[in-house]
Amino acid sequence: MSIRAGKQYLEGLKDGRTVRLGGQTVDDVTEHPSLAAPVRTIAGLYDLQHEPGLQAILTREVSGEIIPWSLQSPLTRGDLKNRGSAFKVASDETFGMMGRSPDFVNVLITAFDSAADYFGDLDARFGNNIREYYRWCVQNDKFIVHASINPQTDRSKGSAGQSDPTLHMKVVDRDVNGIVVHGAKMIGTLVPIADELLVFPMPGYRPGDEDYAVAFAIPVNTDGVTIVCREPFGSGSPRNPFDHPLARYDEMDATVVFDNVRVPWNRVFLDGDVAKANRLYPETTGMIHTGHQGIIRGLSKLELLCGIAVELAESANTSTFLHVQEMLGEALSLIEIYKGAVLHAEYSASLSSWGTMTPPIQTIRAIRYHFPRACSRIIEIIQILGGGSLLSTPSYADLTAEDGPELSRYFSGSADFGGDERIHLLKLAWDVSGDGSGQRQSLYERNLAGDPVRLAAAQYLNYDATSVKSAVKRAMETSARDMAIFEL
Repeated sequence: MSIRAGKQYLEGLKDGRTVRLGGQTVDDVTEHPSLAAPVRTIAGLYDLQHEPGLQAILTREVSGEIIPWSLQSPLTRGDLKNRGSAFKVASDETFGMMGRSPDFVNVLITAFDSAADYFGDLDARFGNNIREYYRWCVQNDKFIVHASINPQTDRSKGSAGQSDPTLHMKVVDRDVNGIVVHGAKMIGTLVPIADELLVFPMPGYRPGDEDYAVAFAIPVNTDGVTIVCREPFGSGSPRNPFDHPLARYDEMDATVVFDNVRVPWNRVFLDGDVAKANRLYPETTGMIHTGHQGIIRGLSKLELLCGIAVELAESANTSTFLHVQEMLGEALSLIEIYKGAVLHAEYSASLSSWGTMTPPIQTIRAIRYHFPRACSRIIEIIQILGGGSLLSTPSYADLTAEDGPELSRYFSGSADFGGDERIHLLKLAWDVSGDGSGQRQSLYERNLAGDPVRLAAAQYLNYDATSVKSAVKRAMETSARDMAIFEL
């Protein structure tokens, strides 16, 4: 099998997984009111691969099989651009609101495969394992997500120094069959509705943390895995799509608890090496290639946010005011800046040590650092333009009541916007700027690429500042020559 359709994805979710939400065990994630909408959204992404007009963009044929571009290593700039085009189609489908759509970890697994020797340097089995797992992913087109962050307990100490040695997920046993892990990982976004779970270490492990430095992949329904969801937005019943237009893109976050979970050796990619664990994400280029997907997804999100701002202004005719035009121009300029940055990332790509065409990390890091700030600014503009109307919109139930038409007319805007349409627009604006799901989006974007302080510091520490310092030197030399001319 190569590319799957939405129906196959849906059928695969009925596998006996252990998901808890609101104190209850979820029997069927495809039917649960807080999960069913995003499940349908992911299914829709799989269906896109089969649409005649999009299949050529989202997939390519390799050795007679049609596979997603996200599972193809880019070997040329053309490959990288084609893969970026596939990212854009998928992210436009979700308006950039789903940071962990299937292409995200697909790209990561593909990067790991290209860097299989990195894993094999520690143990030849691990290199072979990641190659075989990548082939399995290509053949099965599963929805893979990841959980890599340790619970934020005592952050002044390493994993081994915590009050309980299994607060952070730890390898508690090894035998001829595999490893056994116990403990937890957090921010398991979309784990409740995924097929596979990839666990890998992020930088930050210390000497003595060897039993925590592990990477592996397992089915979500593996015995001993419990997925504990965060509190859902709303009352637990399905959110009305008129009142919450973006509800179908709500990514459920979760804590993943491992209760003596057995992982067979053929699914283990790294074990016991702290130095390797800390370098894994950047050195395999996984950080860069997922960053490429992330900046393109971000562009889709900026386009939605800017569109909301423009429509709000035009719906109330405030777009005729100079100060509003300035705000809209500021927002729309951000789109052009980010479009240019994406083009630069792809045009300036070069072959990595693993033979893959890879964007410059400096460009990826710059966009990922500034993107949350761009989103925050546009959301602020949306709040300014929406004003008190954002707090006053009636519900769909009110609009469909007997006096609904009378109520609707109080929200009519310019000639092109009737009351119901403008209320719907205001609901969309509230979803991104005021609702709990919108606040979750803001926090998620702020931390998506890691600690922003460390991100900016890394840009300075790893940036080749030769050219900018050369400009300073030339300016000073020019000044010195001028001083000689004036005999100073």
